[in-house]
Amino acid sequence: MYQHKQYALFIFFVLVWIGGFVALAWNLIGADGPLMVFAGILVLVGFLFHGLTVKVNDTHISWAFGPGVAGQSIALADIAEAKAVQNSYRHGIGIRITHDGWIYTVSGFSAIQLTLKDGTLYRVGTNDQQGLLTALEGKTCRNT
Repeated sequence: MYQHKQYALFIFFVLVWIGGFVALAWNLIGADGPLMVFAGILVLVGFLFHGLTVKVNDTHISWAFGPGVAGQSIALADIAEAKAVQNSYRHGIGIRITHDGWIYTVSGFSAIQLTLKDGTLYRVGTNDQQGLLTALEGKTCRNT
């Protein structure tokens, strides 16, 4: 079984930057209700999206953010092709749909593109492209 977690460095950077402004406001105006709620939301977002974990077992590939939210699981038998790709800035981070299919990524530009037999495309961000391709080797129809 393959399992790898990529941490969301960019998301951490943005949350710390915004958190600095929250701390400054907290210091200047005190701990009022809306500011405490906003600070709580920042902590929740950091917890839910702190990384992307990809798992491959004998029958499925699955991925999920943070503690297991907003993920996907696909049977390996449904995958027609798996290949290494590079995302661009237009793909962004998080979950989104583009002309390249569904994008799931938290940091960097490296990804694996999964093409399903029905033509659906998924790009799963990873900083271990070769390890993930090796884990998929022989379990899908075609790996490149």
